Amino acid sequence: MQEVDVIRALAALAQEVRLRAFRALVQAGSGGLNPGQLAEQLAIAPNALSFHLKELMHAGLITQERQGRNLVYRAAIESMNAVLAYLTENCCQGAPCTPTPTLQCDC
Repeated sequence: MQEVDVIRALAALAQEVRLRAFRALVQAGSGGLNPGQLAEQLAIAPNALSFHLKELMHAGLITQERQGRNLVYRAAIESMNAVLAYLTENCCQGAPCTPTPTLQCDC
């Protein structure tokens, strides 16, 4: 993953509704959610949600699939993992890290 892609992903997540929407889609798993379900879960107007979903798609963090007349959104787990891998690529100067409850490295 390129630095510009990581910046785009992090910028998309740096907004409350988009972060909540992304987390909801991660929790939904491979089944995803349609916009109505997601809007209800987040207690947000569907037209406002549409804008945020477009931003998350532009950042490559979610996917959209048409199923008949409905759209289903899913978290792009591969992209999420690539962002996390980029952020932790040289953790602890290349030594294996032992995660702790506070996410500190055992370096």
